[in-house]
Amino acid sequence: MPNITENRSRLKIGLSAKLLVLTVAFVMLSEILIFAPSISRFRKVYLEDHISKAQLATLAIESMPKSLVSDALKEQLLSHSDSYGIILKSPERKILAISKNMPGDIDLTIDLKESRFPVWISDAFAVLVQDKNRILRVIGTSPKNPKITVEVILDEAPMRQAMYAYAGRILNLSLVISFLTAGLVYLSLHLLLVRPMGRITESMTAFRADPEKSVPSIPSSSRTDEIGTAQRELAVMQDKVRAALLQKTRLATLGAAVAKINHDLRNSLSTAVLVSDRLAKIEDPEVKAVTPRLYDAIGRAVVLCSQTLSYVANPKPVLDPTLFHLHELVAEAGAEVQPLLPEILGFSWKNAVPFDLDVVADRGQLFRVFSNLGLNALHAGSTQVEVKAEHSDGKILIDFCDNGPGISEAAQEQIFEPFTGSSGRTGTGLGLTIARDIMLAHGGSIALAHSGDDGTIFRLELPGSGGDGEK
Repeated sequence: MPNITENRSRLKIGLSAKLLVLTVAFVMLSEILIFAPSISRFRKVYLEDHISKAQLATLAIESMPKSLVSDALKEQLLSHSDSYGIILKSPERKILAISKNMPGDIDLTIDLKESRFPVWISDAFAVLVQDKNRILRVIGTSPKNPKITVEVILDEAPMRQAMYAYAGRILNLSLVISFLTAGLVYLSLHLLLVRPMGRITESMTAFRADPEKSVPSIPSSSRTDEIGTAQRELAVMQDKVRAALLQKTRLATLGAAVAKINHDLRNSLSTAVLVSDRLAKIEDPEVKAVTPRLYDAIGRAVVLCSQTLSYVANPKPVLDPTLFHLHELVAEAGAEVQPLLPEILGFSWKNAVPFDLDVVADRGQLFRVFSNLGLNALHAGSTQVEVKAEHSDGKILIDFCDNGPGISEAAQEQIFEPFTGSSGRTGTGLGLTIARDIMLAHGGSIALAHSGDDGTIFRLELPGSGGDGEK
């Protein structure tokens, strides 16, 4: 698909380029922050070095008799220290000075004994922006004897040229470090982030283009970080969505088929009912023994057909809320369910709902909920059903309990899914699905509260005001 390739290429180029530029920018910013104190330190060391050279020159003169100290020697010593003049002051107030061709006025006096860091940084940048040669008077202490003060008169231009050369070396080194670091970071992020994100994007785009196409999902990753989690979750999501879409397609096909055969099926069931009525009038004992089972089979067929057609035709219940006694409704549902399976002897339907508990809901739809739950209990082999209810915190809580064998863990995961959650061999798997849709339409809920060898409990919740059903 051209769109997939284009999107993936754009992701790789755009994100990679941004990472490269940002890495270089941040490294250069770090180097700039390091450069300020570094160039300041270089200037200070440069001046301290000239103080040391100046003291060495004075030591050479002090160690020689005055008669042997010639002007040529002084000039050579001053040239070695790159200075115009040197003044040395000792504690005994002894002053030694040598000079040559002293320039005019002093432009700037620098006292190295002042160690204020911000001042050194600002002075260093002031040197870099100068365009003329200033005459400097540098004052410092002797590195051998802190009590001795040394003053040097020198040009600023050579120091500025040395600082420019040092800055150039720092810049070149920074560029090398920046691009080397950026390359390593780019390669690492490309392998760890960009390329996996490209595969995720390609898989998402392909899935969006044709979600029902049976193509392999994104390969599962063994990575334990967020990217690996995203790849695994995307694969799971794609599989689930694809399965859901396929199921929806099957349901749509089933709905169309049921709608077409419903009329003919009802006619066939009507004929079967008429035949069973005639059989019931026959006095033959064998016929009388078979007739109840025939009634039961036809009744279940009618219920299954009606449930399937109702679910397919009206997936979202349309409500007509009214005020009624919940106890009466539960009693009617029990009376409806009990005759459906006459072969189950000793079946009891216990209505423990308070007589004064009123609800505002669609009576017919809520009747379907209790009827479906009762049918599921019968089909599962329950012999006792108990319905309890109470009003708590603005909600109506209803517990539908049976003493059946319970629901398996595998079935519990999809118990409310259509055509998959049937609790008995005779069901369609729509009973609980319909019950859930009705409860949700009322603004309530239904959930499996407990299931085990001692029975099953469904917890139903209804708003105290009856919900906001759709009219």
